[in-house]
Amino acid sequence: MSFIAPATVRSFIDGDWATGDGGERLPVVYPATGAVVSWLVEADAAEVDRAVRAARRAFDAGAWPGMGAESRQVLLRRLADAIEAAAAELAELECLNTGLVLRELRERHMKRAAYNFRFFADFIGSRFDRAWPQNPGYQTIESREPVGVAALIAPWNAPVALASMKVAAAIAFGNTCVLKPSEQTPLALARFVEILHEAGLPTGVVNLVNGRGPVTGQALVDHPEVHLVSFTGGTETGRAIMAAAGQRLVPCTMELGGKSANIVFESADLDRALDGALLGIFSNNGQQCLAGSRILVQRSIADDFIARFVDRARRIRVGDPTDDATEIGPLASAAHRDRVLGYVDVATADGGTLLTGGRRRDDLGEGFYIEPTAVLAPSNDARVCQEEIFGPFATFVRFDTIDDAIRIANASRFGLVGYVWSDDLPTVMRTTREIRAGVVWVNTPMMRELRAPFGGYKDSGVGREGGEACLQFYTEPKTVTIPTAPPVLRRLGA
Repeated sequence: MSFIAPATVRSFIDGDWATGDGGERLPVVYPATGAVVSWLVEADAAEVDRAVRAARRAFDAGAWPGMGAESRQVLLRRLADAIEAAAAELAELECLNTGLVLRELRERHMKRAAYNFRFFADFIGSRFDRAWPQNPGYQTIESREPVGVAALIAPWNAPVALASMKVAAAIAFGNTCVLKPSEQTPLALARFVEILHEAGLPTGVVNLVNGRGPVTGQALVDHPEVHLVSFTGGTETGRAIMAAAGQRLVPCTMELGGKSANIVFESADLDRALDGALLGIFSNNGQQCLAGSRILVQRSIADDFIARFVDRARRIRVGDPTDDATEIGPLASAAHRDRVLGYVDVATADGGTLLTGGRRRDDLGEGFYIEPTAVLAPSNDARVCQEEIFGPFATFVRFDTIDDAIRIANASRFGLVGYVWSDDLPTVMRTTREIRAGVVWVNTPMMRELRAPFGGYKDSGVGREGGEACLQFYTEPKTVTIPTAPPVLRRLGA
């Protein structure tokens, strides 16, 4: 690594690093070795209050909310350029935090972060207010205004890529914000916020607080000057955040868990479906809410398809995330590694069969490595089909007919995404229509169109992200009615 992690990570408030001791000091661990590489100073309620009030001052008295769209576009594009210029540094810091493959961070995650700012710069340039002249004598206009201070709570599995979407959307529409990363992964996002300010972002527009959910996160969500909450993370945490925010009628978007069905029909291009299934569960070290973790395979092709999948999974290169040849790095923490591996016993207890993997890679040192794992479940009722494992852990289920596939896919409390592999148009059309998920990908893995809404049904979330969806969330509509000529008024009491 050419970039060294800071010895201590603190909050970044009103354009500068916090100087107080805050709360507890928490270790930041490199998953590839298990070594502590930095220490996080947790933001207590007082520090969170300072951050929110800085954001509120910037909203009430700063230039940002009232800045013209063209001026804001110029700065958003400058921020994108700054992120792109710092991509190597950000990728290495992210690798130190997450254990994600450095090549993927450099070539995909950081480019996506820069693109998020460019996308919203373009989007606000195409916005227009609406007018209704249909009522004779009146012109009614709908305009949209920024809401205020947004609390943005980011996950640990792709911190910069996912947090940058929230930050770019919130500030593009004129809001200010307080960003809270996961306490596991503060390094790259701390530098990311600093880079935004070095590129000219006005102070107070983006602030950063670090710490655990029950301490820092709760203080942020409960703060009376927070007007919006956007959260990406686990479903149970999302429930708690929404319940707390609901006490103050604060709008929320929740991008939560998934147990997505990846349906492979006999009518599919099986070579492409195999590549897609492997990417769908093993990319990002298997730690992604949109993973195709339930692989439903039509019985006529199941034995051959599963055998080929297992053979490929056994040849996946697990190792040092800084090596460009590595395909899967370590899991995010020792506790998470043990949780994922614990599902091997869960699967076999339910009558499932371990097909490959299921063990630690002790030959790779003290890091949190496991073998890519796959099991065959006896039915969709098995726990490994119903619970989000969030690791490189594939579960196979056989099905017979399209009716079976749709029924199994929908028999889940989650509904984030679905995958359909088929070259038969009627099969594709019916399946995409009847799957209860917010996003369905056909014959492709994980293509994200930022103009379209992204989010889930059921326990996978509330609200959406994307161009128009973010406009609806991060702005308030205002209706103004103006008479085109003085109206004739009834004169009460005349």
